Amino acid sequence: MLISKTYKIFIAGHSGMVGSAIKRSLIKKGYTNLLCPSRKELNLLSFNEVENWFKNNNPDIVILAAAKVGGIYANSKYTADFILENLKIQNNVIENSWKFNVKRFLFLGSSCIYPKLAEQPLKEKYLLTGSLENTNESYAIAKIAGIKLCSALKTQYGFDAISLMPTNLYGQGDNYHPSNSHVLPSLIRKFYEAKTKGIDLVECWGTGSPKREFLLVDDLAEACIFVLENISIDNEILYENKNNYCGILNVGVGLDISIKDLAKMIASIIDYNGEIIWDSSKPDGTPRKLLDISKLMHVGWQAKTSLKKGIKLTLQQYVEEIRAKIIRI
Repeated sequence: MLISKTYKIFIAGHSGMVGSAIKRSLIKKGYTNLLCPSRKELNLLSFNEVENWFKNNNPDIVILAAAKVGGIYANSKYTADFILENLKIQNNVIENSWKFNVKRFLFLGSSCIYPKLAEQPLKEKYLLTGSLENTNESYAIAKIAGIKLCSALKTQYGFDAISLMPTNLYGQGDNYHPSNSHVLPSLIRKFYEAKTKGIDLVECWGTGSPKREFLLVDDLAEACIFVLENISIDNEILYENKNNYCGILNVGVGLDISIKDLAKMIASIIDYNGEIIWDSSKPDGTPRKLLDISKLMHVGWQAKTSLKKGIKLTLQQYVEEIRAKIIRI
């Protein structure tokens, strides 16, 4: 195994959906020396604060799960915030991880880094081969910069950094905001509210024709630990050729579904029998995003949770969160 259970592991973004899933999974596997400073204790947007924190804590492993994220509406409206804040977070954490000799570094990107009209399924080598989807271009450019910084530090200085590109994520701790959430939690919220309030019509964004792949966040967490434990930066799957370190691995399930069929699945799980209509004036985004996951499968990792099972689990957690809020009120 490439890492030790005694290593100090810094989870940047431990309170978010991805970071909290990674934290749960690490604890479950016996990793207890976790460094999880609060936002008050560490502002990732401040280089000086990040530098001083690394100097005082000396983590052995860093997992960068912190990011400013959102759905199509948020990405389109707050373009400057998405690129500026993500670049600051990434640069501060990556540079200081390298500067303070972190043993292993894991950067979490997104499938939106790939060109809008790239051939499907999306292979790691398709990066920078075409234009991006304009509704999330700022976020994608920031993530691409992070990937390239990691690979450049590996090439020039031997920095042990790997970048994982997860597909669309969902699960415990997701954002269910009416306008700033991603598609799956947004649909769960809409259909659950319609069911509980007796609303006989649900309006969904776009045409419903785009196809997306969805990965339960707990499966991503398992993939992160698998990579840290088993995949060396010398592994050939991380290279485009023997002289060109790519450092990217796609993480997904290898199957996609249309948004229209996803809406029908969620409605069925919730037992909602009302009408579903589609607002085609709203953007669809990229027509299709299906990841080629053959590299990670080749080394022995595969997602465990089916979409239907994952949605049922997520719905249960969502309902529990709502009930807990009502009790607190």
